[in-house]
Amino acid sequence: MDELDRQILNILRRDARTPYTEIADRVGTSEGTVRNRVERMTEQNVIERFTVATRTGNVKAMIEVGVAVDVDTTDISDRMAEWEEVDFVWQVSGEEDVVLVVDCADTQGVNKLITQARELEEVVSTKTRLILDERLG
Repeated sequence: MDELDRQILNILRRDARTPYTEIADRVGTSEGTVRNRVERMTEQNVIERFTVATRTGNVKAMIEVGVAVDVDTTDISDRMAEWEEVDFVWQVSGEEDVVLVVDCADTQGVNKLITQARELEEVVSTKTRLILDERLG
């Protein structure tokens, strides 16, 4: 990955729908070059997916999950990623092992996910933080 790839990725991170012609103008190259680089980065899994960020008025939260020391965090992360309201699952260092970023219709939905996590035998603790506001970086 070179500087041009990084510039293209930075534009796509802010808006994945940005037309390749606009990206090309902004980074000073051709539309074909942008298209080829995005295709290559997608094939190499540098770009894992294109997604949608929403402002639905829903309740967004981070649910921090601690698991037992003998637990495969990749396995539990994969299972939690399948839950409908989960946007992201991060394996992290620190007091907690896994962080879920969730988008629920209301606080009852968040509470349901907390309960669902606590019901897993591998889970030893949870902490929840409501997301009050967010900005694109």
